[in-house]
Amino acid sequence: MLLAQVNTPEQDTTSIEYLIIKGDSIPRTSIDLDEVMLLHKLKFDSKEDRIRYLILRRKTIKVYPYAKMAADRLDSLNTRLAQLTKKRDRKRYTKKIQKYIEGEFSDELKKMTRTEGQILVKLIHRQTGRTTFDLVKELRSGWRAFWYNTTASMFDISLKKEFDPENEKEDYLIEDILQRNFQSGRLVSQKSAIPFDFYYLTNKWLNNETEETPE
Repeated sequence: MLLAQVNTPEQDTTSIEYLIIKGDSIPRTSIDLDEVMLLHKLKFDSKEDRIRYLILRRKTIKVYPYAKMAADRLDSLNTRLAQLTKKRDRKRYTKKIQKYIEGEFSDELKKMTRTEGQILVKLIHRQTGRTTFDLVKELRSGWRAFWYNTTASMFDISLKKEFDPENEKEDYLIEDILQRNFQSGRLVSQKSAIPFDFYYLTNKWLNNETEETPE
C-alpha cells in the first residue's frame, strides 16, 4: 500500500490525501478507519512474571464480558427510568432488571474464584465509573442481597474496590490485556468510564520497572 497526495484540477489550492492501491486512487476521507492503538511488545523479567501475567489474562478475559453486560444493563436501566414518571412503574422496572441481571450472573459468579470476583468488581468500576458497592447501595435490597450472598460472602471480596491503573500495577496489566484482546477481536471493546491515558501509563510502568531493576 502506497500513500500519496494528489492535487485535482478543480481544487488547485487544496491538497487531498489519497490511498494508492494497485494503481487505483481512493480519497482517504472516504474510508472510515478504526483507531488502532499501538501496543508495546510484552517482555518479562522472569518465568514467574510471565506465568502471573498469563493467569491474570485468563481471569480477565473470563470476567470482562460480565462487567460489560452489567454496564449495558445499568445504562438501559437508567435510560428507561428517566422515561418513567410514576414511582410504581420505576419500582417495577427496577425489579425486572434486577431479576434479569441475577439470572445472567448468578450461575457464573458461583463458579468464579475470589480473584476473579475481585477483578469483576474492578472492571464494573471501569465500565460504569461506579463501584459495585455504590451500585448495590442505590439499587434495591434484592440486588444488594444477591451480591453479598453470591459473591462478597463467598469470596471475601471488597465491593468498594476501584479500577486504578495509574497507581495499581495489576490494574494497568488488566487494561493492557483488555486492549490487546480488543484489537484481536476476542473481546468486544467498551470504552472505560474512568479517564486515563494508556500510553502515559505504559511509559510510567515500564520506566518504573527499568528504575527498579538493579544494575
